[in-house]
Amino acid sequence: MTSAMTVDETALRHKIDQLESNRRAIRIWLGVVLLTLFCLVLVGGATRLTDSGLSITEWKPIHGAIPPLSAEEWDEEFALYQKIPEYEQVNKGMTVEEFKTIFWWEWGHRLLARSIGLVFALPLLYFWVSGRIERRVKLPLLGLLALGGFQGFIGWWMVSSGLAERVDVSQYRLATHLVIACLIFSGCVWIMRALAPHSDDPVPSSGARKLAATLAVFSLFQIYLGALVAGLDAGLAYNTWPLMDGALVPGDLFVQSPAWLNLFENAKTVQFVHRLGAYVLFAVALWHMIQCLGQGPGTTHARRSVVLFALITLQAALGITTLVMQVPLHAALAHQGGALVVLGFAVAHWRGFLGAYPSQIAIAERD
Repeated sequence: MTSAMTVDETALRHKIDQLESNRRAIRIWLGVVLLTLFCLVLVGGATRLTDSGLSITEWKPIHGAIPPLSAEEWDEEFALYQKIPEYEQVNKGMTVEEFKTIFWWEWGHRLLARSIGLVFALPLLYFWVSGRIERRVKLPLLGLLALGGFQGFIGWWMVSSGLAERVDVSQYRLATHLVIACLIFSGCVWIMRALAPHSDDPVPSSGARKLAATLAVFSLFQIYLGALVAGLDAGLAYNTWPLMDGALVPGDLFVQSPAWLNLFENAKTVQFVHRLGAYVLFAVALWHMIQCLGQGPGTTHARRSVVLFALITLQAALGITTLVMQVPLHAALAHQGGALVVLGFAVAHWRGFLGAYPSQIAIAERD
């Protein structure tokens, strides 16, 4: 009897060890995906800030991975660019060498986008075939893969908006493109955190958990507002803080008709709403930190709330710096990268309140 129990315990321990090993491998893989996504978003931001996003005027998912390799091919690519309004109205007289500068930014962005597909899909296939993926995460991972493929289409949909009548891309499509990237990023963080060990510290309260969820969702919404600011170049319009156009609440916020259009197409209104969003996010994070420290001092939840508040404070400082310096490339990219860090940590913090997946022993016994 004792021998049988020992054999069962050994088999159970082996299953638990294997499960932990599988979860660790998947977390490492998702960490690499997150790093690649982070670089992709930063290069996308640099592409936007250097006005390089319309330099490649055709969508060639496969053939487009190969850049021009000869002078003739560069001339052909440049000739295509010369047909769009941005060249005629903004860059008239640009040389081929100057064109190459903006081309490489966009080509690098598209290459990273193609690479992320391989970085995600190939390991997913391996983990799936080898039976290392738990049932509960199979559909979410497939959903992220499908969303990534859809994102490629959205990227071209965004670029195409600037090839005919505009000299830049639609701010609506730019915001959609960035939000989908952030959803993929958040999904990876969520699954990665769910597969990680959790502490046994009690949750301060259901209110604290709900506020953590609010912070994660509002961080994503603030990124959406920031994308509208970028799409309208609204950050270049009013570069003082805390006053904007000489007042805490500037005038002419709703000069367009219908009024709701100002929230998307009036550069002053869009920047002002983004500022208000930052204030709200800061205040909610402060209240959440006070709540967690009061209800569960010394817990991991409380410590995470302090880190999240610190990250949001730093992000606000980066935003103000970017604004008053009139959006230099390095500051703007730091601000965009900071937004992803805040979002990722907020999502991980929220997921931490929900506890680990069912205990590994329970899973092993069930399987």
